[in-house]
Amino acid sequence: MGGVLLAVGASGVRRLGAADLSTDGAAPFEPHVYVRIGEDGVVTIVCHRSEMGQGIRTTMPMIIADEMEADWAMCRVEQALGDDKYGSQNTDGSTSVRDFLTRYREAGATARALLEDAAAKEWGVPSGEVAASNGQVVHTASGRRKPFGALVTTARALPMPPKERLHFKAPAERRYEGKGIASIDLLPMTTGTAVYGADVSLPGMKVAVIARPPVWGDTLLTVDDSLALKVPGVERIVRIPETPLPGAFLPLGGVAVIAKNSWAAMKGRDALRLTWKKGPNATYDSRAYKASLMNAVRAPGKAGRTNGNVSTALASAGKRVVAEYYMPHLSHAQMEPMVALAHVHDDAVDIWAPTQSPMDARNTVAQFLGVNVMNVAVHVTLLGGGFGRKSKPDFICEAAFLSREVKAPVRVQWTREDDLHNSYLHSVAAHRLEAALDANGTVSAWLHRSAYPAIGATFAPNVPGADPDELTNGASDIPFDIPNVQVEICPAVAHTRIGWYRSVNAIHHGFAIGSFVDELAHAAKKNSADFLLTLIGRDRQVDLSKAGLVAPASNYGATWTDHPLDSARARRVVELVIEKSGWRGAPLPRGKGRGIAVHRSFLSYVAMVVEVEVLPDGTVLVPKATVAVDAGFIANPDRARSQMEGALIMAMSNVLYSEVTFAEGKVVQSNFRDYNVTRMRAAPRTVDVHLVPSEGLPGGIGEPGVPPAGGAIANAIFAATGVRVRELPVGKQLSGWQSRA
Repeated sequence: MGGVLLAVGASGVRRLGAADLSTDGAAPFEPHVYVRIGEDGVVTIVCHRSEMGQGIRTTMPMIIADEMEADWAMCRVEQALGDDKYGSQNTDGSTSVRDFLTRYREAGATARALLEDAAAKEWGVPSGEVAASNGQVVHTASGRRKPFGALVTTARALPMPPKERLHFKAPAERRYEGKGIASIDLLPMTTGTAVYGADVSLPGMKVAVIARPPVWGDTLLTVDDSLALKVPGVERIVRIPETPLPGAFLPLGGVAVIAKNSWAAMKGRDALRLTWKKGPNATYDSRAYKASLMNAVRAPGKAGRTNGNVSTALASAGKRVVAEYYMPHLSHAQMEPMVALAHVHDDAVDIWAPTQSPMDARNTVAQFLGVNVMNVAVHVTLLGGGFGRKSKPDFICEAAFLSREVKAPVRVQWTREDDLHNSYLHSVAAHRLEAALDANGTVSAWLHRSAYPAIGATFAPNVPGADPDELTNGASDIPFDIPNVQVEICPAVAHTRIGWYRSVNAIHHGFAIGSFVDELAHAAKKNSADFLLTLIGRDRQVDLSKAGLVAPASNYGATWTDHPLDSARARRVVELVIEKSGWRGAPLPRGKGRGIAVHRSFLSYVAMVVEVEVLPDGTVLVPKATVAVDAGFIANPDRARSQMEGALIMAMSNVLYSEVTFAEGKVVQSNFRDYNVTRMRAAPRTVDVHLVPSEGLPGGIGEPGVPPAGGAIANAIFAATGVRVRELPVGKQLSGWQSRA
């Protein structure tokens, strides 16, 4: 099985077969690694990133089609296999368009230039006299036309145009970029024909469900599988070796039940009798760990950003404000649990999986099995959500190992309980912020200490905590005009697998900073929005690789020259969201409130005003939110708006409901009955998203909406009830709020 090929046209989206290839069987012309053109005029565009609802399988191809002047009805989208030739395939960190926009445009412009050269050669005219237009090349003077397919033979023999000859369309010339088109995956997703991980099947396939260590680092002592083997449909029990800590992307180990179907496999696992030897994390307890984190941020840490003299400014402050914040572990809780199908046969390893990073999957499987990476093929299905969890291929390695053991195709299926108990969780975090206010209510000093276990602890032993450089994920890169700033990281040892989660550390940084700014506004007795604008201050650009940092800082993979810290952009989105939200309208009655916050993350600036209604029993509803986004050039505005809507819903879960806790080393929660997420009742009826028009370098879209939402929601709750939220989730903190002052 190769990549799934989809046709996009007036009749919708359909799967393509051999009949859709060039009628004469000729090999298509490949002017770029992302583009193939058949003699029948079909343009196949290869999408090298993974589709998980964000629309990249539409956005990337439409950029290329626009630049090459292709007829969208004749375009096809093919999902790429894992292969270095495409560049990074890790669909993570909001990098697809911001890292590849130029390359996408080059792909389209290269194809256009070659087709124009081919037409010019056939007509015996200069290339400057012809132009591609909607799937054809036109000779301007005579009106002669040739479709792309008729030019393939000639174009195939022409030299590639040099990059300096390529030209990209001006904004007024674009047909798709910056405007958007309907998602090619919308119809199959809504009609049940889309192919997700569990939809792929092979002849002779077995299904495996795995009993993994209950605590990170536990090892298996004994296995009694006698009852499991009596379950109808169960065929075999296979032990998967444990990976020494910390384990990185490799499997945790455990006992796999191989069966004819998933139900038999799950019932067989229930019947296993296993004993485990306790490992180094058997005493991990969330209450005790929270106390240790809070103690950590009450002492000096390693400095990330330092400007001025914070200690002196705080000591001489007219008013000193201090607040501490806490956020628990979070689970990605994507709708589709982990699943992967592998077929190890002869010297080949074929994999079908909903992976965000097929190259990491390919390399890790090769490492785990001890095979040549060139013999591993990773076929990417649609993802039923990812949020960073499906960047880690441990579940894919499990399928490959078991397929080799049982000598048949094996699909490994995780359950929701598996997902919660054995995942890579978002970091638990504590923050302490202190600020000095002068007599005018102006912030003269800012001290921010963070403590959270590092993602790096999943990949290397003895990691004492996050690195100061991680503070540039939303803490060091605050766009505030404060003369004395110190941002520090404090120690926090990991006791479970920590992994990327949508917006990563910017989530807890955004919640703490957004909330603290609101606390400062109230301490200064000023309107929260006006205070925020004053805090942003004068327009300026800051290169944090040179100013105020102990060591040169990373910037989401970009340079600080290309993407400086830009206070004018932060101000712009705050002013826009104030204007569009009705912030300066009539005050809301008690029980209802608005909160505002702004955050820079993933090279974009997002401001939010969230309106909440808090019911007498403490239930929080969010009837409305307004979002302003400056992400540079936005290729697909509709998908950008959708990402902001989803980010708000996810932030509501983070703030109001979601929490993973540990007792005796084990995750306490098991399913959506006790790991709560936003339900329909609470979700906003209106999310009004405003995109700042820009031709600037693109920033991220998928991740930057989450960080400001956390602070905005918490601030709105305070405005509605007078209850300051400093610990997440909100939970029972609002119980009896009406009786409080």
